[in-house]
Amino acid sequence: MKVLLVEDDGKSASLVARGLREEGFVVDIACDGDAGLDEAIHGGSDIVILDVRLPGIDGWSVLRGMRARGCEKPVVMLTARDSLEDKVKGLALGADDYVVKPFALAELIARTRAVLRRNGQVTAAVLAFADLVHDPRRGITKRGDMVIELTAKESQLLELLLTHKEEVLSRSYIVERIWDMSFDGDSNFVDTSVWRLRTKIDGNSERPLIHTVRGRGYVLR
Repeated sequence: MKVLLVEDDGKSASLVARGLREEGFVVDIACDGDAGLDEAIHGGSDIVILDVRLPGIDGWSVLRGMRARGCEKPVVMLTARDSLEDKVKGLALGADDYVVKPFALAELIARTRAVLRRNGQVTAAVLAFADLVHDPRRGITKRGDMVIELTAKESQLLELLLTHKEEVLSRSYIVERIWDMSFDGDSNFVDTSVWRLRTKIDGNSERPLIHTVRGRGYVLR
């Protein structure tokens, strides 16, 4: 899952982004309202965590602009104010949840997951295909009776493939979702990463599950 964090306080943004990334999220950061609105509409995020007080247009205006342009991505509002009026305003404009500063990072992450779950965007606790079972939350992966040890990135990559099974995923899409960066067409690190994962998943099986689609990307089927 990819999060757009719109927060102008650099220290706070860094701490929140680090916590989200440790939980497996990919995070983009926008430091003002105008950039936040543009990224929310045109970027590939699944959810927006949006501060109210921002340089340029404020968080209310970002949210209003998103909804006016037909952008229905879920939004969690961050604000230092704890008034009922502000909560009603945010919800009326189309916010999905509301977290008051100062907040515990664990609470923000839990609320973010809850909003994604309500919107049908959180994957099931256990993902399975054929004889492959992957439990990203507990860090357990099995192919048949064999337990497979994966790195954190390999686990995220496998989760992405399982979530989009039977769909061909381009290298650029994989990079954006897993490594939070733009794809350099001359780089082969995606191919290397998929090869390492495929060696672990398919190496001892008669039925390969991870396939290369020439000129397009990779698919689990």
